[in-house]
Amino acid sequence: MSLKSIREAKAAKTAEARALLSKAETENRNLTTEEAAGFDAIKADIENLEASERRQQFLDESERRAVGTIVTGNGETMADLESRVSLLSVLRAGMEGRALSGAEAEMHSELERRHGKGKHGGILVPLAAFERRAPNTTATAPELVGTDHRADQFIGPLRNSVLVQRLGVRTLSGLVGNVSIPKHAAGLSAGWVAEGAALSESEMEFDSVTLSPKHVGGIAEMSRQLIQQSAPAIEGLVRDDLSFAVAAAVDAAIIAGTGLAGQPLGIIGRAGVQEADMPATWADVLDIEQLLAAVNVNPTGWYTSPAVMTALRKVLKSASAGSDYIATGSSIGDLPAASSNAAPASTAILGDWSQVLLGQWGAVELLVNPYAEVPYRRGGVLVRAFSTVDVAVRHEQAFVVATPA
Repeated sequence: MSLKSIREAKAAKTAEARALLSKAETENRNLTTEEAAGFDAIKADIENLEASERRQQFLDESERRAVGTIVTGNGETMADLESRVSLLSVLRAGMEGRALSGAEAEMHSELERRHGKGKHGGILVPLAAFERRAPNTTATAPELVGTDHRADQFIGPLRNSVLVQRLGVRTLSGLVGNVSIPKHAAGLSAGWVAEGAALSESEMEFDSVTLSPKHVGGIAEMSRQLIQQSAPAIEGLVRDDLSFAVAAAVDAAIIAGTGLAGQPLGIIGRAGVQEADMPATWADVLDIEQLLAAVNVNPTGWYTSPAVMTALRKVLKSASAGSDYIATGSSIGDLPAASSNAAPASTAILGDWSQVLLGQWGAVELLVNPYAEVPYRRGGVLVRAFSTVDVAVRHEQAFVVATPA
């Protein structure tokens, strides 16, 4: 049954039960035995329908959140709708103070239906819109001096690499309330006893991993002309600028969030995370791997800074002829390694990155302000991106943080 038919059936049963009570009240009497039995039967039917309604709501919501689920009347999938969303169109609508239209309006309405209106009255866009890369094309514009304006060759700023979320972090999207995930802390113990002796008692212990909303945002100033351009290459520049503002903050929080002032608590600051000295020899690298093997963890990779990678790439595994170096451009030992200047200085982290949970509440909310005083004077537009996330670690001992001795 569809959700609509279930609710219609429940309403009919409720009206039937109400009619029984109203008849008895009108005649100023209690329900007869037959009427009471009928009322109880109707009550049971309503309770069954309410259970069916909850199950159907759960299934419908799961299908809506699934990739590729049909969300429009003409059979278009969510992925197809996301592919037609243009961030430039969203920003131009905000800059000009007009209503959204086309795919952007459809997507905003769909995200509002799923997650409610934005907290700040902004425009809702899917996270996927920040992950796409528009194809590069050459945009030419005649100038007075006859030169070509190559938007596709725009020289952007030198930025730190945003890598942590690509290491295998688990993402929980579409969250609404706070999240509590039960966790097995300690199990039953067994031991040997002499004949006739009693076994010692032990109990299973449980814990939980929790996530609650933390808000992260970034503000970027863009020229009015940049937003008004329609070239696909400009779309990519706008997306890169906005996505980096938020993604860089989230990446940093996963590693070294303080847990204070609205920040998530990152890996480094968690009790239970293993510690070691920065490896200087091949034996040190193996010792760090052994720390994880001792707690039944299979590490998926390293995360560190380019300076640490460079230092390890200069060290041979042994003094014998033909020995390999501890690190290469993309690995430390036999495990992959990612490096970014965003990583804390003189720190290397090895672990199973699937143990990190990144919770996401709702969509990214964009607000466009063409009237901020300083940007307004030079024709600029401020664009603010807000996202709500949190970070949790399923097993803290699944990571080793190495720092200088």
